[in-house]
Amino acid sequence: MKKFFAQAYLWLLLAMLYAPILIIAIFSFTEAKVLGNWTGFSTKLYTSLFSGGVHHSLLSAIENTLIIAIVAAALSTILGSIAAVGIHNLYGRKKAVINTLNNIPMLNPDIITGISLFLLFVSLGITQGYATVILAHITFCTPYVVLCVMPRLQQMNPNIYEAALDLGATPWQALRKVIIPEIKPGMISGFILAFTLSIDDFAVTIFTIGTEGLETLSTYIYADARKGGLTPELRPLSTIIFVTVLILLIVINVRSQRAEKRKEATR
Repeated sequence: MKKFFAQAYLWLLLAMLYAPILIIAIFSFTEAKVLGNWTGFSTKLYTSLFSGGVHHSLLSAIENTLIIAIVAAALSTILGSIAAVGIHNLYGRKKAVINTLNNIPMLNPDIITGISLFLLFVSLGITQGYATVILAHITFCTPYVVLCVMPRLQQMNPNIYEAALDLGATPWQALRKVIIPEIKPGMISGFILAFTLSIDDFAVTIFTIGTEGLETLSTYIYADARKGGLTPELRPLSTIIFVTVLILLIVINVRSQRAEKRKEATR
């Protein structure tokens, strides 16, 4: 009975998490403007999304979102990987303090982070726009990259870096040819997580986006919802984003498992 209730609870939890996504995916294949009103199977919304039939502001929001997410995720991956290597080489109280400081931005409510960054940019006289949004996204994405890379560093043999130095490699060569290949799966996971968080973020973006007309997908959806409804093309767009992220995660996990099996086979 305990096993039955545990499994039932797990499936109930998964159903609550994924049922809304499944509903959006189902109703993305109908022309109805109102979610929940099925008017027959159709791919018109997908055709409209890819043929430019949607409003120009939505296309601009998608473009801005992708540019910001890619740039922020790439820079966060670089900074987070370097930070993880530095934290890994610390010892004792210093390491504990830095780990705690790295965890604070992840535990801190997004609205507090958004307000803090907004006040910082205003006090420094920085004009809000692309640059401030990217800097804000890097700020809250970097700790997650550190969290993804740290386990790979802990699993790595600490002697291989020193062995590379003993064999004549410079610290940069040892980092590039020894450490980076070892932590590469963590870096890829960190990049995907940062990319997803950047696309998903609203609270931080709304405080740092400025008043120059820049819109991301999250701010567009918020403004669209306040008008009394959502653009129907958002349903196929949400479905495509979910399926793309799901496929990427599956591919990465499969590749990681295969790499682990190859490592175990060579030992």
